[in-house]
Amino acid sequence: MASLAAAERLGITAFDSAERVELRSNYTEADVQAVIRAAYRQVLGNDHLMASERLVSAESLLRQGQTTVRDFVRAIAQSELYKEKFFYNNSQVRFIELNYKHLLGRAPYDEAEVAFHVDLYNQQGYGAEINAYIDSLEYQESFGDRVVPYYRGFASQRGQKTVGFNRMFRLYRGYANSDRSQFGKNRPRLVQEVARNYSVPIVPPIAATQGSIRQGQVLVGAAAGDRDQLYRIRVVQSKSGGNTPLRLSNREFVVPYSQLSTKLQQINRMGGRVTGIAPV
Repeated sequence: MASLAAAERLGITAFDSAERVELRSNYTEADVQAVIRAAYRQVLGNDHLMASERLVSAESLLRQGQTTVRDFVRAIAQSELYKEKFFYNNSQVRFIELNYKHLLGRAPYDEAEVAFHVDLYNQQGYGAEINAYIDSLEYQESFGDRVVPYYRGFASQRGQKTVGFNRMFRLYRGYANSDRSQFGKNRPRLVQEVARNYSVPIVPPIAATQGSIRQGQVLVGAAAGDRDQLYRIRVVQSKSGGNTPLRLSNREFVVPYSQLSTKLQQINRMGGRVTGIAPV
C-alpha cells in the first residue's frame, strides 16, 4: 500500500486506510451488515442505493448462511439494478472497464482482456460476461468465497501488472465519487491507452487547499471524451494599487479542457490562487 503521505497526495487516503471486509464462520449480525454495505458500495461503484432497491432475498440468504459472499456479489452484478446503473446506458467497453473495477478491483491490463469480454458477451450474453470475472482463478485467489472485492489496483500484489496502477487512476475518482457521476459519463476511459499499450502519468488531483497551482497539474482521471467539456475555474486574485492597501478579487474563467493546463499556468504566473475547478 502507499505511504500515508503518498496516499494523501494521490487522493486515495480513504481507500488506503480501509480494511478488507470478510465474513468469517462465527459471524454476527453486525458482521453480515458490514459485508452487505461493503458489497453494495464496491459492486455499485459507490453509487447511492435506495432502500427499495436492495436485494432483500439475496441478503436473507447470506444472513442465513445459505450463500457465500462471492455469490452475493454475483447476485448484485447479475441484478436488474446493476444493469440499470451500468449496462443499459453505457458503451460496451465502458461496461467492461467497470466490471473489472467492481468485480476484480483493478483496471484492464491490455486490449486482449477487453476483446475477450466483448466476444464473450456477443456470443454468450450478459450472464456469462459477469460470471467470467467472478468464477475466474484471479477472483478466487484474490477474494475467495468470503471476502468482498476491493480496489487491488493501488497495491503491489503477485500477478498484477504495474501498468494497472496508473490505469486505475483513470477509473477511480475518489472515495466520495460514484461511477455514475464522473466526468465523461458513459464514455470509456482507457480505449487509447489499452489499444496503444501505454499508460498516462499519475498526477495528484487539484485541491483548493493547495494555495496556488503548480505548473503542469491536470485533472486526474479525465476521460478522452472530457476534452470537449468546459470547466469553470474560480480564482482569488491579489490586486495592489500603488500605495493603496492590498485587495483581493474573485474571478472566474470558463475554458475547454484543451486549454485548461495553459490557463492554470497563466494564473500561477499572475500569482492567483485557484479555489475550485468544476465542469460547466
